Amino acid sequence: MIKEMRSYEKVEQYDAEITEALAENYKIIISDLGEDVTREGLEKTPERVAKAMQYLTHGYGLDPLEILKSALFSEDHHQMIVVKDIEVYSMCEHHMLPFFGKAHVAYIPNGKIVGLSKIPRVVDAFARRMQVQERLTDQIKNCIQEALNPLGVAVVIEAQHMCMQMRGIQKQNSVTTTSSFTGAFEKNKTRREFISLISTKLS
Repeated sequence: MIKEMRSYEKVEQYDAEITEALAENYKIIISDLGEDVTREGLEKTPERVAKAMQYLTHGYGLDPLEILKSALFSEDHHQMIVVKDIEVYSMCEHHMLPFFGKAHVAYIPNGKIVGLSKIPRVVDAFARRMQVQERLTDQIKNCIQEALNPLGVAVVIEAQHMCMQMRGIQKQNSVTTTSSFTGAFEKNKTRREFISLISTKLS
């Protein structure tokens, strides 16, 4: 007999006090912008935004170093490991507008490797905070270097910034690229190999 499948239930957990405090502030902001916060379309918006902002910044509650340390394995492998095209969604700390794009991360093991899924998790843990792209790039690199002590780490992030596309200079097609390297990746030959790997599209 086939058991009846339980219906899927989405459970969202938010700090009730923080949600209430943020929602009250967003009511004031919406009113100050000239809107009627009591009308049907906006009535629940302050609470929705309060919850959204908690999710968009949930990286503050994560420990990226512990994420990596939870899945370290001894392995005699000394060739480059690359995880590319990791989706990045973050919030610019200057205007609180999103920036998004791709991160490419590589390291050369020195007796230890890490579970592959942990690298995107670390990227997300740092990205889901108030950020600037330059610092985000360095934080990912430094965290991997500290946790694994590899022969080298390379991080490249390519991102589009809404603060440039929606306001200010309004350049819709601009992309910002940042990079950060340690150890073996500071040598031109190794760095060129990494750049070649992340630029190649496999069929």
